[in-house]
Amino acid sequence: MSDTYTLVPIGHVVGGRDVVRDDDWGAERATIRLDGERFTPDSVAGLDAFSHLEVVYLFDRVDPDAVELGARHPRRNTDWPRVGIFAQRAKDRPNRLGVSRCALLAIDGLDLAVAGLDAVAGTPVLDIKPYMNEFGPQGPVRQPAWASELMAGYW
Repeated sequence: MSDTYTLVPIGHVVGGRDVVRDDDWGAERATIRLDGERFTPDSVAGLDAFSHLEVVYLFDRVDPDAVELGARHPRRNTDWPRVGIFAQRAKDRPNRLGVSRCALLAIDGLDLAVAGLDAVAGTPVLDIKPYMNEFGPQGPVRQPAWASELMAGYW
């Protein structure tokens, strides 16, 4: 498995937080500015009917040499168990991809005003999808106690 793929950002995060920090994302407001060379307002036609977006982006500030491939304590907190990189949502993951759900506040041309996007200013956005309830979990959701502790101050 040595396939390589090239992804071209569809836009970038403008405004919001400049500093990478793990918590307090709920109050953040930012804009996703789509690439005006590739897209027109037709690209977002009908998107304003949705309250939330799913955004895929690149953790571009993570040094590729710092990527984790095995297990570690989430946030280096030894009170939490050592778990594999695929059992956590850390930014220093193999392909440095982030996925976030955020509220869509407004659309102005190719600018999407959002709230609660956990990506810093300048972050390359790779894709945007409307959030639909039917894509949420089907049935009960479970997670370990350490994950709930970690997320207590995230939003």
